[in-house]
Amino acid sequence: MSTAEETAGGEMQPWAEVTPDAARRLLIAAVEAFAERGYHATTTRDIAGRAGMSPAALYIHYKTKEELLHRISRIGHERALDILRTAARREGSATERLADAVSSFVRWHAGGRTTARVVQYELDSLGPEARAEIVALRRQCDAEVRGIIEDGLAAGEFDVFDVRGTTLAVLSLCIDVARWFNVQGPWTPDEVGAMYADLVLRMVGVQRAPGAGK
Repeated sequence: MSTAEETAGGEMQPWAEVTPDAARRLLIAAVEAFAERGYHATTTRDIAGRAGMSPAALYIHYKTKEELLHRISRIGHERALDILRTAARREGSATERLADAVSSFVRWHAGGRTTARVVQYELDSLGPEARAEIVALRRQCDAEVRGIIEDGLAAGEFDVFDVRGTTLAVLSLCIDVARWFNVQGPWTPDEVGAMYADLVLRMVGVQRAPGAGK
């Protein structure tokens, strides 16, 4: 399955916000190359070749290889933030919102695992300015999950000793799905999302995950 065809919670990831078509093709090729070889081992020639273009054509759309990584990372983190923010601000109990946040976030990492691996694990390859922008987006993701946990604690739904540490554990658990998920494995993205929602609710002291994954 190509990066362009990967699903994210049942939705396509077409990189529609990237235009023109040549720029989108180069970005998709970069995602595949970075995920397969790592950022530092990938050359602009590798990326252009995967896109069926010349190296010179790449520089028409992206000044540097880092600019490509920055755009991939920014779009990916904005999508991750949108997933978590939507779940955090929906109606319902903290238990329901946390289950929704985890299942949706996990589905995105499983369905779009190639993209997610680059987005989540190549942060240190960015320069200081670009890295600072992505770190700010990560902090917003952290704040959305932390807010749900704080709400659950205040409402007596959760039993959490350390909110900050629990938030880190929840996000780390979800993100790691991109590292191990295999489309030919025993679970679908939906099934992994439901399973992780149940695990996280047990982590915060909820014995069952009502409606998780449905």
